[in-house]
Order: sequence, then structure tokens, then C-alpha cells
Amino acid sequence: MLSGKKIVLGVSGSIAAYKSALIVRLLVKAGAEVKVVMTSSAKDFITPLTLSTLSKNPVLSEFTNGDQGLWNNHVDLGLWADALVVAPASATTIGKMAHGISDNLLVAVYLSARCPVFFAPAMDLDMLAHPTTKANIRLLESFGNIQLKAGYGELASGLIGDGRMAEPEEILNYLTNFFSDSKKLAGKRVLVTAGPTHEALDPVRFIGNNSSGKMGFAIAEQLIEQGAEVELIVGPTHLAPQSAQVKVTRVTSAQEMYTACLEKFDTTDIAVLAAAVADYRPLQKAEQKIKKTTDALTIELTKTHDIAAELGKRKKANQFMVGFALETENEKANALKKIAAKNFDLIVLNSLNDKGAGFGHDTNKISIINKAGQEKEFSLKPKQEVAKDIVTAIIESIN
Repeated sequence: MLSGKKIVLGVSGSIAAYKSALIVRLLVKAGAEVKVVMTSSAKDFITPLTLSTLSKNPVLSEFTNGDQGLWNNHVDLGLWADALVVAPASATTIGKMAHGISDNLLVAVYLSARCPVFFAPAMDLDMLAHPTTKANIRLLESFGNIQLKAGYGELASGLIGDGRMAEPEEILNYLTNFFSDSKKLAGKRVLVTAGPTHEALDPVRFIGNNSSGKMGFAIAEQLIEQGAEVELIVGPTHLAPQSAQVKVTRVTSAQEMYTACLEKFDTTDIAVLAAAVADYRPLQKAEQKIKKTTDALTIELTKTHDIAAELGKRKKANQFMVGFALETENEKANALKKIAAKNFDLIVLNSLNDKGAGFGHDTNKISIINKAGQEKEFSLKPKQEVAKDIVTAIIESIN
């Protein structure tokens, strides 16, 4: 899908600039024509000669070619490109792009570009998390620029966290999908559940769990990327989808989520049940706040509706269901039982025994198991990357 595409690769001053060579190589191999623009500080990390050799085009860095007295026309370059990809995008370059500080050729090309612009942040975790950087990234995105989000891992400082530039293969895949004429889930209606449920004890207290909803939201965003129409039913959480295309229904209790799912399931092609729904609720909700009058308090609980089991009973031959299993023991055996009991096509298994997985983390470590018991294990990844793996597994299964 990149054959014949004209791509300007902007390289700024970051240790991740060494990956720019592989980005150029992958783009050229995919049939794209690549021209590289570097900031002066980027030359401290990788030489223009390397990038010009791989791209088969001169590398530009300054507004003029001093030796020949020629002007490097940033306007023509901005109009030439089908895409501008800034990778790595340092904190400095992101700030200059966000505020139009055109003191180098790369930012001048950005301000002249009429094509889609992609930027891949690369910096230490504290720099990425700083309110200034976060505000600049939001500002760039508000202009319609597309962030290729930084990954989680060991950084040049020796710290571990978010800030690793997206891998060259990921950047290539994103551009390929962006320029693809066909989205793999175009026309598919997908129901996603996310977050916890809160089961009221009284007007003040509830029974719940530590689910944040991050996994379900990440899955919804990836489904949108593949052209699906997404209905997200979400329990109590502060999160909101980044894409305005995600249709959100907010609920509180398991009963409310059950009712909402039943209303939407019959017209659904795919259901991804990522919510951590409470298994029990108080049999009676106190009308007034329960006072601390005794040393012990007994509360009688009753089962909530099993949403997954009910949808599994209703599932038609043309519908596809994905369930989730969060286990602490006998993980695979319990997951296989859930597949059979709830009529899932795939189940996503994660264990609280795995460090960095489960509730409250920005990362997760999963296995995906199908009806035949075939299991594919994945390493610990940011939940956005886990969501890509899950959506890819769905696409592969239904095709």
C-alpha cells in the first residue's frame, strides 16, 4: 500500500535516531520514495551519509546549501509529500511544531505540509510525562496530527517506563494501514464492555473491583482503526475514548450493563467482553447510610446476571464472541472451562501472578486461546499494544 508514496522522514535529536535508518530501509523496501530532513542535533546520533545512502536521496538539514548558494525549498518539500513522519520526535521538536517555532528546516517543512503528519515521541519517561510535553502533544493532535505513541521499556537513561519510540516495524504497519483502501473490519458492528461495576450497599458504599477500563477502551480504539462501528458499554470510570467515533453507554451496576448488552447484542457482529462485572450484589440495598453500630456486619449477597453466559446462549452462527479470564490459579484450565460454558470463540487470559498484568496497570501480559485449546502467548506490553494483538487475533479468526 506504500508503493509510489512520497514520504518525508523528519529526524530530530534523540538517541532513537539510530532507528531512523531502519525506518528508511523498510519504507524504501515497501516501494515508497523517501526524503529525509534532519535537525542539526540529529546529526550527533546518526550521519546524513547513512540516511542518504539508504534513501537514495540527498539529506537536507539547513535552509541553504552554503557551498552552492542554493535554497532548500521547504514549501516544495511540504507540498511534495504524501506523508510527513517525524521519527524520532524529541520534546524540543514537538514543542516547536506545536507552537510554530520555525527556526529549523524540519519545522518549516511541517508548517508547509498539506499531507497527513505523523509524529513518534522519543524521550525519557519524566520528559514524556511532564505537563508541558503532554500539553504540546495534545495541541499537535488537536491540529489533526497523528501520534505514534511511545512504548514501554528500558530507556537510554536506564530507567524503565514510557518513552521508547515506536518500533520501525510498527511505524511501517501504521502507515500501511493508514494508506490501505480497505479496513479489515469495515462494516462490522462491535460491542465492547469495559471497566468495573459498582453494586450498591447503601447510598454511599458499594461492592466493586479495581478494574480501570483501560483495556476495553484500548480495544475500542483499535477496532475503530480497523473500520468497525463500536458500541462501548462502560462501568464507572473517569476514562473517555480518544476517538469521537466510539459510541459510549455509561452504566453503574451489573444489572444496568446486562440490560444494555441485551439491547445491543442482536445487531452485533462481534462482542468483546472486557468488563470486570461483579459476580455478586447485595440482596438488599439500605435506603439510608449504614451506621457503625456493631462490631460485625453481615451482608447477604446474591448472584448477578452472567452477561457472558446469556449472550453465549443467544449467539447466532454469524456472531463472534471474545471473553476475558483474570485468574490466580489453574489459569488455562479455568479459561478453557469458560470458553465451553459461555460459548466464546476466543478467550483472553491474564494472571494476577504476572507482574505488571491485571487491574490498575498500563501494561498487560496475555495469552489468547481459541475453542480448540490452541494458545498464543504474548510478552508484557502496554495495553494499547495488547489491544492490537487482540484485534489482530479477531481478524485472523473471522477471516
